Amino acid sequence: MADKELQPKAKETAPVKSEATKPGRVFLPAVDIYETEEAIVVLADMPGVPADKVTIDLKDSQLTISGEIAPPWGEQEQLLVQEYEVGNFFREFTLGQLVDQNRIEAAMKDGVLRLTLPKVEKAKPRKIEIKTQ
Repeated sequence: MADKELQPKAKETAPVKSEATKPGRVFLPAVDIYETEEAIVVLADMPGVPADKVTIDLKDSQLTISGEIAPPWGEQEQLLVQEYEVGNFFREFTLGQLVDQNRIEAAMKDGVLRLTLPKVEKAKPRKIEIKTQ
């Protein structure tokens, strides 16, 4: 039964596509993606990132999420032991034809980014009424 216990997921480093312009590590935020009749919802875990340091860009169906984080220690403090890795967050998604790109909404609460990607009208399920004659 011990092997069935929940194990914490380690932070995953984002793959490097080009040269970084800032020093430090970049992590992939862990995400949960689920679907409703109206939208696709993405929850991205970005602990320590304030809402004003989150950037969401959309270009040619490529949705990019990035978040900047400052080290949690102050200028007068000297780091002795570090178990919590600090770094920025970055993740990209390619949006399909089901998403109405003009109506995407984002909200940030308690280090979790919530993206609501509304579906286009033709992608929403609908019931077809049967007429009797």
